[in-house]
Amino acid sequence: MANTFLTKEGYQKLQEELDYLRGTRRAEIAERLREAAFGEDLVENAEYEAAKNEQAFIEGRIKDLEGLLATARIIESTAKGSEVVQLGSRVVIQESGNKDSEEYFIVGAAEAMPAEGKISNESPLGRALLNHKEGDQVEVQAPDGSFKVKIIEVA
Repeated sequence: MANTFLTKEGYQKLQEELDYLRGTRRAEIAERLREAAFGEDLVENAEYEAAKNEQAFIEGRIKDLEGLLATARIIESTAKGSEVVQLGSRVVIQESGNKDSEEYFIVGAAEAMPAEGKISNESPLGRALLNHKEGDQVEVQAPDGSFKVKIIEVA
């Protein structure tokens, strides 16, 4: 299994989700199964079937999280004034022809949330920005076509 890159916060968030699923959610599902199975014909019991499906989903998610966390490599936020964009960098960019700038945090794919400004190092924009410096003009190869951005700041 390949390494998963996570910030300390991202690792902690996934660990908390795993702990919740292993403890609280497993107990809740077990209780639902007991209640649904009590005195019913299990073959025609929709509640029992729904609980079994949810149990399977939760167990799958637990397995996924265990795999992610087992292979996780923690990325450190880069020091202020770092010259090169890398995992953990905060980057301010400006797209060609646009007056507004945008700020992104470069994270691993498991932690990416574009709506929150966290983009994956594997995304077209993240991949294009890596190993470039402030002032560099970078061409981004996106599915909808290419575009250029200027790196305003790397922090």
